[in-house]
Amino acid sequence: MHRLIALLFTLVISVPALGQTTWIRAGGVVDVESGTLLENQVIRIDDERISAMGADLQIPRGAEVIDLSSSVVMPGLIEAHTHLALSTQQRRDFGRFFITNVIETTGYRAIQGVTNARSLLEHGFTSIRDLGNSGNYGDLDLKHAIEHGWIPGPDMQTVGRIIAPFGGQFQLQPEHPELVAPEYLVADTQDEILKGIHQNLHYGADLIKIVVDDFAYQYTVDDLRFAVEAVNRAGTKVAMHVTTFQGARNAVEAGAASLEHAWQLDDATLELMVQQGTFLVGTDFPSYYAGYFAGYDESLAQKLYDERIERLRRAYEAGVQIAFGADVTDQKDGYTRGSLTISFISSFADAGVTPADLLRIMTINGARLMGWEDDKGTVAVGKHADLIAFDGNPLEDPDILLNVDFVMKRGDVYKQDGRFVWEVPSVIEATE
Repeated sequence: MHRLIALLFTLVISVPALGQTTWIRAGGVVDVESGTLLENQVIRIDDERISAMGADLQIPRGAEVIDLSSSVVMPGLIEAHTHLALSTQQRRDFGRFFITNVIETTGYRAIQGVTNARSLLEHGFTSIRDLGNSGNYGDLDLKHAIEHGWIPGPDMQTVGRIIAPFGGQFQLQPEHPELVAPEYLVADTQDEILKGIHQNLHYGADLIKIVVDDFAYQYTVDDLRFAVEAVNRAGTKVAMHVTTFQGARNAVEAGAASLEHAWQLDDATLELMVQQGTFLVGTDFPSYYAGYFAGYDESLAQKLYDERIERLRRAYEAGVQIAFGADVTDQKDGYTRGSLTISFISSFADAGVTPADLLRIMTINGARLMGWEDDKGTVAVGKHADLIAFDGNPLEDPDILLNVDFVMKRGDVYKQDGRFVWEVPSVIEATE
């Protein structure tokens, strides 16, 4: 009798639960790898993954069907450099980060992040790397809230607190050096760097971010290589914030997975990036945004923009792997976080990036950088059903990306017919 009960129990727990099946009838699907449009496709989704796709796939009678037969479908977009818990007003100085750090609590910033997460998802970004400036681990709280269904937002990778030399990215004054926290973990020796890495990974960060060269004193190649080796042993990657020629060179030689910003890149460093597979996440702002970085001096703004777009052009022509990242942190009249972020595509057009390559930069490349290429980046069997759709073909006109009508993440619909349709689930998954 006991054996029979045990056998029945085994059978019960071994039978998989019947999941939800959804069908999509698409007028076209962008194959981002080949840069072609597959016409009249049917996509079958079981739970959160694509289980079948093709022009001849038959939809069973009575099945749940999403009709996108007048639309073009492509994989969800990937934003590889954002800051959900940092929402600053545009100012004519760079003290805004410091002011945010001093007067806003982590809780308040996380609440801002709820709105920013929804806005990015609404504009087609189904996956993001949040690269810090989140107070005291506010990015991890946002990630957990999204994972457990409390709020809508993209799938996230987080860095926790950014590791940096003394000062972080702030100009401190001697009476209050503590004001660098909690925004940054100050690390001036290799032992301190290792401690910062361990702290971030202990609290759940997915990767590590290091500020290389914001001050005259910089981390050496040995310091950075030490950090990369420690992080790689833990099974993850290092993103490095760099702004100077030497900082970029040091980061590449040390084995950084990605250079963030990298405003100054010489041809030798670009060649080394290609050899080592280092990604550029250039955060290349549109021309209308340039004045913000130049104190609203129009001539200086144009000079900055031209220099950075030329650097992006050289990187693209050299064959550097590029992932899309906007680094948007500001609240700007007439824009949400999502609409401001997607507007950065204009910089790529100015740099001569083709529409097909732009789509790869915003999908496949981001997935590879994040180590999520088995789950995301293309519309393919076995991958997450992260799908967006619009009226028009972005292979012909990338500006189509500005008007996403449909968003699905992991098989759940968040936007349909241009309206955000997410509702609070009746059952919220318990925190582990």
